[in-house]
Amino acid sequence: MLPVQKPIREYRTLEEIRQRKDELLNDLQQDNTQFTKLWNQVFLKRDENSKTDYIAGLVSNGIVAVDTFFLIRKLLKNYGSLFRFSKKKHR
Repeated sequence: MLPVQKPIREYRTLEEIRQRKDELLNDLQQDNTQFTKLWNQVFLKRDENSKTDYIAGLVSNGIVAVDTFFLIRKLLKNYGSLFRFSKKKHR
């Protein structure tokens, strides 16, 4: 695949350079406003949740916490020696 070659502009006067600079500045400002709009859409504030949504979120987070606890407990039970949590056997 051949590389894409952009046309090279030749500037002969200082005025042409200033015009190009102004064009690029305008393009950058437009891109900046578009970027700002997109960025603000990412972090939209959510509407007020009802009590049902609040309780559902608490239950969901609780289930994830309990599941994580059991997973860690099981991993330590089976692979505890890898983490130096092995039980010492009493004789």
